[in-house]
Amino acid sequence: MKTDPELLKHLMQQGSLLPQEEMLEVANKKGNLYIGIPKETSFQENRVALVPEAVSLLVSNGHRVKIETKSGEGSKFTDRDYSEAGAEICYDREEIFKCNIIFKVTPPSDKEIDLMPGHQTLISALQITTQPKETLQKLMNKKITAIAWDYIKDDQGVFPVVRTMGEIAGTTSILIAGELLSSYNEGKGMMLGGVAGVQPSEVVVIGAGSVGEYATRAALGLGANVRVFDNSLSRLRRLQNDIGQRVNTSVIQPKVLAKAIKRADVVIGALRASLGRTPCVVTEEMVQEMKTGSVIVDVSIDQGGCFETSRITNHKKPTFIEYGVIHYCVPNIASRISRTASFALSNIFSPILLNMGNIGGCEKLIANDPGFRSGVYIYKGYLTSEVLGKVFDLKYKNIELLIMGLKRNQ
Repeated sequence: MKTDPELLKHLMQQGSLLPQEEMLEVANKKGNLYIGIPKETSFQENRVALVPEAVSLLVSNGHRVKIETKSGEGSKFTDRDYSEAGAEICYDREEIFKCNIIFKVTPPSDKEIDLMPGHQTLISALQITTQPKETLQKLMNKKITAIAWDYIKDDQGVFPVVRTMGEIAGTTSILIAGELLSSYNEGKGMMLGGVAGVQPSEVVVIGAGSVGEYATRAALGLGANVRVFDNSLSRLRRLQNDIGQRVNTSVIQPKVLAKAIKRADVVIGALRASLGRTPCVVTEEMVQEMKTGSVIVDVSIDQGGCFETSRITNHKKPTFIEYGVIHYCVPNIASRISRTASFALSNIFSPILLNMGNIGGCEKLIANDPGFRSGVYIYKGYLTSEVLGKVFDLKYKNIELLIMGLKRNQ
């Protein structure tokens, strides 16, 4: 009779001959993110940084998302939507700002910065006009790593957030203009595109960037006659190539522009300045010569506007009439269609946040992704933006030098 050790050995040998389950290696997760989404407090800002579907994707990948109660109300998302997606609903605003990553749409206010304990990552828009020197210094003193999502680049070197928000603003500007042309809004009682046997409306688009391109697409799609002005021939050529049809284009020359505006029913201001104020290319005299009841939509108003008669309005009172011309000058057009804009933002940032977790956190993503690194303007308390340094007379350091040590340690 076999002894106990011999019996155990015999049984093990017999068991090894049986079919076994395949043992696959499971990769260890490199970093779980702790993301806080506060409720936006900026005037008439209705967007939310992440929609419930994006939250569900992050939570299912092992990340933790905490969102302040009623954050999604402006985009018609309820706390229940976020709770069912796996988010933690937070009723204490201070708790949100203790998260490792603060993700919001608008730049932080001084009160919000005061709630941050420090040594965290902030992802939001960068608006020099609303972020004074003192705000930047507060972020620097708390050793915050601040990332401007409107300066992040994708694999093709394009700014995806700027491009997407430009698509939204351009398309929406034409829809707004069509609404304002109707008799209901003190307009001329015109249909933007016209019908068979009726002459279509004349639309002038000033600017051939993303906003101008999608305003042109929308106007052409509705059947309007469109003319595009820009001070760059290369942008005008690109616009024609991207649209895929011949469009009446022209370089901005005052006499030619004045003649086109005089005949126009709708004028869209879509010029952008790389730094500083948008050039004011439409004078008060040009506006005086426009048809009574015609419409101006100044999408560039957040950078000062490209019409001399423009002044900032809001979503509650979006228009005013000057020289018989209806002016629409709301800076944040994307907030008008906040649900669509929120989905667009989430589609951009969900892959970025997942990649951040897989690679081991924000610092490693900054070190390894040049496109993401281009959005960093404060790194661990050091100002890294040359533009901000010169504008506010602050010392700045090259981000490449700061992360060199991090790469060595990887």
